[in-house]
Amino acid sequence: MRRTIPLALAAVLSMTLSACGGGSGPATAPAADGTTTLKVGTIGIGSDAGIRLAADKGYFKEQGLNVEISVIANPPAGIAAAQSGQIDLTYTPSIPLLNALSQNVPLKIIAAADGYKDGASEGADLNRVDDTGLLVQQGSTINRPKDLEGKSVSVPARKAQLEVTVSKLVKDDGGDPAKVNWMVLDPSSALQSLNSGRVDAASLVAPFTSKAASEGNRLLASPGVEFFEQGAIGLWVSGANTVKSKEKALEGFKTAIYKANAYANGHIDEAQQLSAEITKTPLEVVKSGAVNYWPEEVRLEDIERANKNLAELGFLSAPVKLPADVIFGK
Repeated sequence: MRRTIPLALAAVLSMTLSACGGGSGPATAPAADGTTTLKVGTIGIGSDAGIRLAADKGYFKEQGLNVEISVIANPPAGIAAAQSGQIDLTYTPSIPLLNALSQNVPLKIIAAADGYKDGASEGADLNRVDDTGLLVQQGSTINRPKDLEGKSVSVPARKAQLEVTVSKLVKDDGGDPAKVNWMVLDPSSALQSLNSGRVDAASLVAPFTSKAASEGNRLLASPGVEFFEQGAIGLWVSGANTVKSKEKALEGFKTAIYKANAYANGHIDEAQQLSAEITKTPLEVVKSGAVNYWPEEVRLEDIERANKNLAELGFLSAPVKLPADVIFGK
């Protein structure tokens, strides 16, 4: 059953992230039928097809799990809820995770939720693997990331994933991200502003990337895959105390998720149908955009690559010293 945490609660959870203490994991006693309940937070994106498949195909049941899925407003809110023990696991990209770890929030990576195939950044058609995009009007004089200096660029939030990844594009092209005029706009408003010329470029996520292209805008770059390159990006994460209290259940979750991820990669049409349902997006729009990929492992080197990039760009004062056991089961 899918339920939604009220936005007001999510906002409070997000605001209290840096103030959270150790928290205590939920009770570990199994139900009368022998199953263990895990409460999992998602943000309602297309790659949630993986966890939906794990539930629909009975993979969680095979592991003796009853998984309750909640939609939370954003990754920081989910991290706060998981760290405090209000939920057992949450979805987060690696960037919010690294930000939380830099504040000494005790978290463990349980499994991969989404990401890129090995070698994805070397492909010729990056918009087919990257569900984020940097778009400009067709007739824009902006032809490369360096040209964004002095221009207005929309992002969904400051210091978050799209600003970080676009900043790397600008810096790698010899530009200065500090000279970009960042504007916070939700995706729908950002696309309207791009079409009307109120912003010079828009940083968008699927399905708005496909919608922007269908309305005549030009894809300037694919910032996500160029930043992360390959490997797990979206992660299933738990608070350290939950790991201690529900280790066996989390092992089962990991097994079920990786079985579902393998199924999703082998049955893309079925996974895309679920993605369309989850995001309430027409199936043809989902199919015209990036093809999701669900990794079956988390590699430390992929997390460290993002860690290094954040520090080099100044979003972290120094790379986070990751605990040796930050990845569950390794």
